[in-house]
Amino acid sequence: MTELPDGVERRNFDGQQRLSTQGTPVYGEPTDGDWRLWDAGRSKLGAMLESGMAVDLSGVDSVLYLGAASGTTVSHVADFAGPTYAIEFAPRPVRDLIGVAEDRSNLFPLLKDARKPESYAHIVESDLDLLVQDVATRGQAAVAVDNAQFLADDGLLCLAIKARSEDVTADPETVFRRVREELASAYEIVDSERLEPFHADHLGIVARKR
Repeated sequence: MTELPDGVERRNFDGQQRLSTQGTPVYGEPTDGDWRLWDAGRSKLGAMLESGMAVDLSGVDSVLYLGAASGTTVSHVADFAGPTYAIEFAPRPVRDLIGVAEDRSNLFPLLKDARKPESYAHIVESDLDLLVQDVATRGQAAVAVDNAQFLADDGLLCLAIKARSEDVTADPETVFRRVREELASAYEIVDSERLEPFHADHLGIVARKR
């Protein structure tokens, strides 16, 4: 089972041991004291952890999160990490994301396009420990490669690939193979696994920056 970092625990919710983080609830999650449920069905990174993938978050402090949406997963990341930069392209979810950040002084929402890292390179620090990516766009591997510039040497990538965003007509396994090949220029893949039953036609990838 994946070793969890400080600030993340498996606690009892509805008779099951499930992931949780210690922080302010944001979207009405069930709580156990000051711990709140981290629902893998609403979080690709949560699904990667629940699936037992080789996600080593020990010692993770600084984070860049691409595709933060309204902040469900990135709020959990900010609960256990240090400075967390949250990139989201769509204005409507960013408004929600800003609300989530009000209770987290270490969470920095940015209305930016993850495909254009030069637009936020002057804001996001370098030598980060972790890059989390969950963007529903074509060229997901290219986005990860282009944003590797922010990672420290040997920094960790946790990437969720949505097959239908790359090519709605292609077999998902074909899409996933291409993505792995494209990542090789910047990353060494540590682990990859389909994210069913939590998320259909998604592949989780854990990799280290070369």
